[in-house]
Amino acid sequence: MSRRVQLEVNGEAVEAVVEPQDLLLDFLRDRLGLKGPKRSCEVQVCGTCTVLVDGLPVSSCCMLACEAEGREVLTIEGFAAHEEFSEFQAAFTRHAALQCGFCTGGFVLTLKALRDSGELSDEAEIRHALDSNVCRCTGYQSILAAARELAGQP
Repeated sequence: MSRRVQLEVNGEAVEAVVEPQDLLLDFLRDRLGLKGPKRSCEVQVCGTCTVLVDGLPVSSCCMLACEAEGREVLTIEGFAAHEEFSEFQAAFTRHAALQCGFCTGGFVLTLKALRDSGELSDEAEIRHALDSNVCRCTGYQSILAAARELAGQP
């Protein structure tokens, strides 16, 4: 049975009718045209579909759109409009922490959530948090270097 949901996506109120089985990922990509979250593993392993829901990283491929009712969703497109994004962009660029870019949005949003919560403090925490993100291009060292910079570490 269809259900009407109201949520905030990238700072804007959204109201839509969704089916009970509609995934948040499909809602964002197909209904709202937000292509930042990507479909890949579909089992919460790769992180390419990561969005922030109420400030926490979530695999949008495994969350139903109706579960986002009344919540705030931030995609990489929404974060790119924030002033703070330029720091992340500069760090990732400076350390060559991206190549094809397929996974980058998930890494950036995960690091944003860590920094916002004050947990972006040491390499062990960073490594643990990024376990849910897979990159097939960079070898991770450059991503860790960008994360250390964002954490204010050498």
